[in-house]
Amino acid sequence: MRFILLVLLFLVFAYSLGLVLANNTEVAVNLIFSQAPAMNLGLLLIICLALGVLIGLLLSLLLFKVFQNKWEISRLQKENRSLQEQLKQATVAIDRQANAPRIDDVAGLNIAKDNVATDTVATTPNTTKKYF
Repeated sequence: MRFILLVLLFLVFAYSLGLVLANNTEVAVNLIFSQAPAMNLGLLLIICLALGVLIGLLLSLLLFKVFQNKWEISRLQKENRSLQEQLKQATVAIDRQANAPRIDDVAGLNIAKDNVATDTVATTPNTTKKYF
């Protein structure tokens, strides 16, 4: 990877040197609000190219962050909807369980506070015992 980077850096340097040598005429640089001294046309092209690449990289990073934040927001909204649906299903299941008849009620038994089962169907106690 370092070798490829070094080769690329060398090619950019060679291209820049060739651009400066091929365009060696002096030009006056007129900025809108100021005047820069005359400079080599090749050097001016390299400076403009470097500034353009730098500004482009910074804008692309900023734009990437914006898109990354939008993707994260949409993912979190989707997860939020899923969790809300799970919460609704859980509350419905809890309500069903709370309103469902208990086994004691179905069998006709009444559990008192001291956990003694009494028969609610036969209200009169059978006090007579018969021995054979």
